[in-house]
Amino acid sequence: MKPASTPFAILQALFLCATFALSSIAGAADNPIGDGTVQQQVDINSADAATLAEALDGVGLVKAQAIIEYRQQFGKFQSLEQLLEVNGIGAATLEKNRHRLMVNTEPN
Repeated sequence: MKPASTPFAILQALFLCATFALSSIAGAADNPIGDGTVQQQVDINSADAATLAEALDGVGLVKAQAIIEYRQQFGKFQSLEQLLEVNGIGAATLEKNRHRLMVNTEPN
């Protein structure tokens, strides 16, 4: 190998390492749990407070009960974004749980 090409070879190796590292991160986004478990989505229009609290990150029984009370007062959620109207549920909580949630608007 010529001495002039050594910096290029180092850059090329670093690029390949970065590419592999980023592909691993992208794969982890498909499975946020990271342990090979496929997590079921929770329907915010039918789940009880205990189910919501267990399934959602950053949502305990108090926030889960607030979701239930909102649903009872205003009817079924029409979109995930409507969760932002629930006291205690902010954009960060919604985003970190979006992959865990679904909205079924069909009658039971």
